[in-house]
Amino acid sequence: MIEAEGIIGRKLGMTQIFDESGRLEAVTAVSAGPCFVTQIKTLEKDGYHAVQLGYGEAKRLNSPEKGHLKAVGKQLRHLMEIRVDAPSALKVGQILDASLFKKGDRVDVIGISKGKGFAGGVKRYHFRGGPKTHGQSDRHRAPGSVGGTTSPARVFKGQRMAGHMGSSRVTALNIEVAEADAGRNILLLKGAVPGAEDSIVLIRKSVKVGRNKKK
Repeated sequence: MIEAEGIIGRKLGMTQIFDESGRLEAVTAVSAGPCFVTQIKTLEKDGYHAVQLGYGEAKRLNSPEKGHLKAVGKQLRHLMEIRVDAPSALKVGQILDASLFKKGDRVDVIGISKGKGFAGGVKRYHFRGGPKTHGQSDRHRAPGSVGGTTSPARVFKGQRMAGHMGSSRVTALNIEVAEADAGRNILLLKGAVPGAEDSIVLIRKSVKVGRNKKK
């Protein structure tokens, strides 16, 4: 098995399976790979060890993108970097697929969460709103006071209030691989993972499991 740290995939959606004890499990199906190694980064040249992976066929690429992928011989739409311990074990043009993982492995899944548009404080941060009595007819979902008085006479950055909700990078940690079908490049991951159906996700070996092993 190729010692890489992860793979790019496409979220297919959620379904259900039965485990060995007959218990029903909710799982997320991910089409994992095939990915192509497009670039190797080393500590001597780039300051860190990493491998760049390409996934999905692109319809059109500009000249710099074509030049970057010339050694691979593929027009790839999605490029992502993954840190590796031994980049010398990989080479440009090498193919990575779902055989990288097996049943029972622990992985982290990185994706872009579903966009919710502009949301208020109640939906975005679970504020409970103001009281519904004492004549407050329009304060039920208001955020309340957000600033100080004369000092500091401003609203601090990062204050929780209404704004754009979702559509941000989210990492789901320590998810168990329920099934790994290397023949069809399908992974079944227990529970939910970030992103909408048909969105791109990055699946890497769990950092929590790695830290526990080092200890």
